[in-house]
Amino acid sequence: MPVPPRAQPPSRIQIERPAPLVDCGRYPAKRTLGDVVTVSADVFSDGHDVLRAVVRSCAPGADGWREAPMQRIDAHVDGDRWAGEFEVSELGRWTWTIEAWTDAFASWRDELGRKLSFGQEDLSGELSEGAVLLQDAARRAEGADRKLIQDALTLLTDPATPAQAKHETALGPELFAAVARHPDRHESTVMEGGLHVEVDRVRARFGSWYELFPRSWGGLKGVAEQVPKLAELGFDVLYLPPVHPIGHTNRKGPNNALRAGADDPGSPWAIGDETGGHTALHPELGTFEDFDALVRVAGEEEIDIAMDFAIQCSADHPWLTEHPEWFNRRPDGTLKYAENPPKKYQDIYNVNFACEDWRGLWQALLDVVLFWVGHGVKVFRVDNPHTKPIAFWEWLIAEVRRHDREVVFLAEAFTRAAMMRTLAKVGFSQSYTYFTWKSGRHELIEYVVELATSGMQDFYRPNFFANTPDILTAELVHGGPPKFASRLVLAATLSPTYGIYSGYESFENVPVKPGSEEYLDSEKYEAKERALDGPLLPLVSELNAIRRANPALQRLDNVLFLGTENDALIAYAKRTGDNTLICVVTLDPVHGQEGSVMIPFELGLPPAFTVTDLLSGEQFDWRMGPNYVALDPFRVAHVLRVER
Repeated sequence: MPVPPRAQPPSRIQIERPAPLVDCGRYPAKRTLGDVVTVSADVFSDGHDVLRAVVRSCAPGADGWREAPMQRIDAHVDGDRWAGEFEVSELGRWTWTIEAWTDAFASWRDELGRKLSFGQEDLSGELSEGAVLLQDAARRAEGADRKLIQDALTLLTDPATPAQAKHETALGPELFAAVARHPDRHESTVMEGGLHVEVDRVRARFGSWYELFPRSWGGLKGVAEQVPKLAELGFDVLYLPPVHPIGHTNRKGPNNALRAGADDPGSPWAIGDETGGHTALHPELGTFEDFDALVRVAGEEEIDIAMDFAIQCSADHPWLTEHPEWFNRRPDGTLKYAENPPKKYQDIYNVNFACEDWRGLWQALLDVVLFWVGHGVKVFRVDNPHTKPIAFWEWLIAEVRRHDREVVFLAEAFTRAAMMRTLAKVGFSQSYTYFTWKSGRHELIEYVVELATSGMQDFYRPNFFANTPDILTAELVHGGPPKFASRLVLAATLSPTYGIYSGYESFENVPVKPGSEEYLDSEKYEAKERALDGPLLPLVSELNAIRRANPALQRLDNVLFLGTENDALIAYAKRTGDNTLICVVTLDPVHGQEGSVMIPFELGLPPAFTVTDLLSGEQFDWRMGPNYVALDPFRVAHVLRVER
């Protein structure tokens, strides 16, 4: 067997199982501005040498590396798992790697100390080895450290110095620290290939969303008038369904009727008419001056305007005449409208991503997004992204980020789990979830634990919408106001990002027919007269204020579910630094429920402590172990802050 062509022997240090790692490094892990990224890996070598390791990080566009020390984190002696941290202070893609080396002086010092502890007397040979190491260290060191090392070297090599003094000097902590500050890394091992962390603004991780149809609020000017009230309620994102012209052909009537009356407005998702398409505004909603004013007013209140990006067209969209090649046609030449059996969308036509001019189509869709970014839109809720090519989204999101790194994309994809995960990996900032349909204690726990601890926490940011214009769940239909309140608390305290669609605060819960998730007289097909006066809004306001004041609720991966001895109650704790919250929610909208919330030692709380219910202001004395709770339809939750 031929000898490997190397000037130096292969490294003896192994660096394995680095984290955070998404699909072997194919995709970056995700963090938000100001986060501290914890990096870990197995770092080990043959033999008993002492190892050192650092995490090295490079900011987007930076030329140099910063580094921070790594430490062993295994509970057992001489464990192989190491961890270190670095803070991400800029938006964009960071690169990180791990470097490890053998600390020859520390290894020698450790061996010398063990031999002395076992009573070995003649250590002159060992001291001569130490002298060589100190000579090398002195050449690397500067200033006071060099002088300290040189003084120690002189003492170790002086025949007149007693052995005891030499031993004490060699093992002295000051010498050890001085040498450690100037390590010899010439045979270090660097992890092959850098790994990446994509850093978004905090809105990608944390925020409260409110969805409304502008036509039910007096158009864009009317919506702008509501912005101060929405800010007072604590909302961070105002999401608007499509605001474009609506097609006439096959326009839908009330309750999805196939025939529309002369005054029926149609579905906003049937985009486009003779006045324009995806870069036009519906004239009844207002002008671009009105739109820009809405964005400006929202910005003054630190609210993002989120737009719906729906890649579909009405039969009257200009693209159908300008680019007929972009659409699906049957062999007989007729256009194929959108379907998701049993649902039919006769007023909508999908584009054909497999058409010959796919590059032109991709560019046109990118131009649409950049057009609205130019009007100050920094958040896009993407309609049905799972029905479009993954490669397209990876390209489009990367291109938009090259233009403006603050843009956030929400994937509205209620589909197979693998597709939902992949959309998050290729760039979507946050994602809709199955939370909407998780109602039982055990399925809620199982699902949230998966989101928070399975590895998904490194790339999948959930948005727990409690309802949408398309989703009226059975538990809201049958649970009444108590269920609306409990689901609101769950959404707002389990997930850093959640949302509600207008009407939720007024307990709207009548389906178009039994068993349907469609609303009767759905706002998708007709305008309503809306106002911010629903009876649930005080609780919304309280929860949003609690979320902003308590960092523990602004993250997902810190959740710890607690025992309750009653499956009709769900309890969980979240802790960030000194901020610890304990939430208890009833899942029963009809009967009162009692139980014991178990506080485990792993929460790190004292044996006895005081909690304040942030919803009522009451204080209770709690302790490690079981704590009695009682909830009912009139008091659906405790949101308890542990007082220090």
